[in-house]
Parts: sequence; C-alpha cells; structure tokens
Amino acid sequence: MSMLAGSVPDPDDPLACCTPLAREPISDEQAGQLAPLLKAIADPVRLRLLSLVLSHEGAEACVCDLLPAFDLSQPTISHHLKVLHDAGLLDREKRGVWVYYQARPAAMAALGSLFDAAGVPA
Repeated sequence: MSMLAGSVPDPDDPLACCTPLAREPISDEQAGQLAPLLKAIADPVRLRLLSLVLSHEGAEACVCDLLPAFDLSQPTISHHLKVLHDAGLLDREKRGVWVYYQARPAAMAALGSLFDAAGVPA
C-alpha cells in the first residue's frame, strides 16, 4: 500500500509493501505477500465474518456474537477468524473465556486503496 512519507513499513503487515495496483505493477514478491490476504477474504464465510465484525456494534465481535449468522460450529467459525487474524485483517483480544475480534483500521484502509483506480483513464 502507499505509505505515508517518512513512515516505516510494518514487517508484519502484508499490505505495507504495496502501492495501489493502478499506480505501478507490483513485483513477484509483493504479489506473493498479497495473495494469502486476498485468498483469506475470497472465502464467502470469511468475507461475511469480516463484514459482520466491521458492522457489529463497536466494530468488534466475539464468536458468540457471530455464531447465529451461520449454520457452522463454533470451532469452524473460530478457524475462519484465525485465518483472517493471521492474514493481518483482524486483531483479537481475549476477555475471560471469549476472544473479541476487531478489524484492523490500517488494513481496511490499505485493502481499500489497493484497488484505487484514481488517475486511470476511463
């Protein structure tokens, strides 16, 4: 993603490596870093989970909040949330017996700007 002038890239952020696709071609290395992230959200369940977390009150949710929206077991939902977390899209915080998930604002902004076509001829 495009980074702010003078900012240091976060090595744990797969989106920190890239500028918008329309600005310049990405390298093989950048494509390799982005592919797992895009694969993570290409799954319909994970895409819905991300949407549910983002739109949930306070923009955070635990598995208990998300289970009713699916005909899936708690371990399956937890697995999908772990994939989104490992891809860098969600942060998580354990509170008692529950784990709460929040979308990473920087990751959401970077993902949105990845496909920014500003300046591309129509």
